[in-house]
Amino acid sequence: MVPFDKLEQIKQRFEFLEAKMSAGASGDEIATLAKEYSDLKPVIEQISEYQTLLQEITDAEEMLTDPDMKDLAEEELPALKERLPEAEHALQLSLLPKDAADARPAILEIRPGTGGEEAALFAGDLLRMYQRYAEKAGWRLEIIEEQPTEIGGIKEVVAHIKGEGVFARLKFESGVHRVQRVPETESGGRIHTSAATVAVLPEAEDVDIQIDQNDLRIDTMRSSGAGGQHVNTTDSAVRITHLPSGIVVTSSEKSQHRNREIAMQVLKTRLFDLERQRVDAERSADRKSQVGSGDRSERIRTYNFPQGRMTDHRINLTLYKLDQVMQGDLDEMIDALIADAQASLLADLNA
Repeated sequence: MVPFDKLEQIKQRFEFLEAKMSAGASGDEIATLAKEYSDLKPVIEQISEYQTLLQEITDAEEMLTDPDMKDLAEEELPALKERLPEAEHALQLSLLPKDAADARPAILEIRPGTGGEEAALFAGDLLRMYQRYAEKAGWRLEIIEEQPTEIGGIKEVVAHIKGEGVFARLKFESGVHRVQRVPETESGGRIHTSAATVAVLPEAEDVDIQIDQNDLRIDTMRSSGAGGQHVNTTDSAVRITHLPSGIVVTSSEKSQHRNREIAMQVLKTRLFDLERQRVDAERSADRKSQVGSGDRSERIRTYNFPQGRMTDHRINLTLYKLDQVMQGDLDEMIDALIADAQASLLADLNA
């Protein structure tokens, strides 16, 4: 269990922050203090609940020596002790290291892998799955860039998802998603295997990444679209190339000014993600790859349509409700992935 001196240190830090904020701090300092205070508050609540329970157990054990209170103590003590493991677990979870990006919006990128047109169709299916999940979660999903194929698939899509805890819920979706089904384009009824790659990146903030304008090449071009009134007749699309990294970002909204803003935000997000991957690689150089490692070459999941099942290979979880999953019912899978990641962190904490 967590040492009591560590719990006391956390409580003292919380009281210090409270006093510092009450005394009045400068604008920048108050924002930093308020953020730490907000992060610590749920931890303090868990510590309080845990210590209150321990005190109740101690009081009940002392009551056993009092003939007048012994019966009441014998009745209460088992129930109090039964609550202890759950309280300890909740406290440990609250003390786990937090990913500072969890509360951020996210950039979602989907691209077809092996499988030709069927892979492009599956990439489109994944986009619709995430759109439905976002809608159920009360998030806003905005398409930034989409390259459709002639029969309804997508060659590439980049979307911006805003809402509460977006990255925390979607970060385990990064990787290779494999599909097994009879393609609409297949007349022989044979099951094909194809794949699409999903990347979920936490949106970068201005303080995260500073970009030298001399490192950028910015091109304008005519937007492509589905035809008819949707095709731009002016050179409003923007393509930004970050020369040091070779990253290329495109945005094709109607406004060139807006496109430049969007493309710069996506570029910052991709550079921020590269830095996070570098730091994570240094931290985990001596560990095996685990859930959330960000290795997007890893096959993480299989969608088997003939058997109506989806299997996540990282946690060996299979759900036989593929139709519901494709309609955006992802919570059971995501909750299991989060629980597995927490279990790994707890194991490290107690090692």
